[in-house]
Amino acid sequence: MMCAVIAALAFSIWAAVYGDSHYRFYKKEYQKYEVTEDLDMNIDHVMYVTEHMMNYLIGKEEKLSVVTTVEGKEQDFFNERDRLHMRDVRNLFLGGIKVGGVCLIVAAAILTMFKKREKDWKRLFCRAYSIALGVWLVIGVLLGIAFSIDFTTCFTIFHKLFFTNNLWIFNPETDYMIRMLPEGFFSDMVIRISEVFGAVLVVIWIVLFVIKKYYKKPEES
Repeated sequence: MMCAVIAALAFSIWAAVYGDSHYRFYKKEYQKYEVTEDLDMNIDHVMYVTEHMMNYLIGKEEKLSVVTTVEGKEQDFFNERDRLHMRDVRNLFLGGIKVGGVCLIVAAAILTMFKKREKDWKRLFCRAYSIALGVWLVIGVLLGIAFSIDFTTCFTIFHKLFFTNNLWIFNPETDYMIRMLPEGFFSDMVIRISEVFGAVLVVIWIVLFVIKKYYKKPEES
């Protein structure tokens, strides 16, 4: 049931990124990495920029442009390179969510088919999910080891795989966004997504186990 796991991954990414409408995780990260000092901004202004940026990523705002005070000057926080890269990020993010939605529909269709065609559908579906879970567990462990050994290299490989340009390479001297979102922020976000993903997978497995053990058709009661 790879489709179910992929749908769970898409949901986990969404939950980790947008699960808190007040973006407290982001604020904590900004304080951890002293972002306000690097940008010479107060935290309220940084959170104001964050809110608009996050709205842009899910299509609530058409243009990524936020005028605020940075380094003592009132100016647009984002430059043209930021906007071009974030357009790519938005397309990737929304595309991933759509893929997750399609996978969820496919998983539901397969479950329905199992229920109609297989008398022992509960065991078969649970077994299929357990196999998929095992595969993803191996992948997760390998990726976890790789990221813990050299996050920078893994992060670079990710960008080269999913982006067809070099707009993701920023200069801290001229690009404020990379100062607001340092590499450590993304490392912590990967951990956050992994934790949510792991929890979601366990919850799904528990639900399937309970269904397998206790659910009976009316005629079986």
